[in-house]
Amino acid sequence: MLILLYDSCISLCMIIRYIDYLFLGDYVDRGQHSLETMTLLLALKVEYPHNVHLIRGNHEAADINALFGFRIECIERMGERDGIWAWHRINRLFNWLPLAALIEKKIICMHGGIGRSINHVEQIENIQRPITMEAGSIILMDLLWSDPTENDSVEGLRPNARGPGLVTFGPDRVMEFCNNNDLQLIVRAHECVMDGFERFAQGHLITLFSATNYCGTANNAGAILVLGRDLVVVPKLIHPLPPASPENSPERMEDTWMQELNANRPPTPTRGRPQTANDRGSLAWI
Repeated sequence: MLILLYDSCISLCMIIRYIDYLFLGDYVDRGQHSLETMTLLLALKVEYPHNVHLIRGNHEAADINALFGFRIECIERMGERDGIWAWHRINRLFNWLPLAALIEKKIICMHGGIGRSINHVEQIENIQRPITMEAGSIILMDLLWSDPTENDSVEGLRPNARGPGLVTFGPDRVMEFCNNNDLQLIVRAHECVMDGFERFAQGHLITLFSATNYCGTANNAGAILVLGRDLVVVPKLIHPLPPASPENSPERMEDTWMQELNANRPPTPTRGRPQTANDRGSLAWI
């Protein structure tokens, strides 16, 4: 989540009226409360349409969230008829979400990255909504699925272990894109990082991850970015809670359907950690 700070907060009840909130995608498939997450975000968008902004992640697509939890959550919690109806309606809404956000023409935010195909901001602006993922566009795949390379020493384009046809992009691509578009910074999500945020390309790209202790195993901090009027970036960390007692642990309280789903779906690997060959061949990379 990215926060653009405009003014001092008068009170907790008024805070949203004085701050722009930008969320970077993957609102579903990340636990057993996707419905609550979407309901809250949509309610905030309706109440504060000029302050709350949502862009699309790779899991805001029916073919992905049908496999990774959201569809089954809707059915298990609402019944088959109402659950499938809600799942279809929310996915129709996802098709209208923008794929990126531009702040003061200096900071661009997206879920995945610039990949191999995105060289100019206008390429993103020219994409017409509603956007269906069946199109198979390289630009869509890059925006939603690409990642930076492992570190600043790895340049160029490389195959991405997430799957065939996907790429990682080096710091040289980041610098070229920023220079071509007169940008200061790229902010993206899509990968868990231990401190909640991680700088790349000499600080011209930031990976931001707001969920703490991702999937109950990563023990990572989450983070938000606060931007002032002068566009100075200030990360704010959210530390994970201490482990719950066994009788109150989320694993014990989870519904059986979520336990079974999690058993068959390893979490996304944390960025920066060495991965085994088995990890690289698994659906964990989604």
